Amino acid sequence: MSANTDAKLIYMANQIAQFMESKPHAEGVELTASHINDFWEPRMRTKFFALLDGGAAGFRPLVVEAAAKIKRPVEAA
Repeated sequence: MSANTDAKLIYMANQIAQFMESKPHAEGVELTASHINDFWEPRMRTKFFALLDGGAAGFRPLVVEAAAKIKRPVEAA
């Protein structure tokens, strides 16, 4: 994926988190993870984790915290 695609994915994750920040913290974490699990296809989640594992630069803190509850796609053998 390109840097532009990376930036768009970070932007999308941050938009979800920004909305969820209006909720109580624990609920915001759960809802952020739930939204990504429910609506992001495995390729998007794979790229998400690649970016996160690379240092999480640009992600809102709620996204980083929610990552522990986001399903990491299983890589094909």
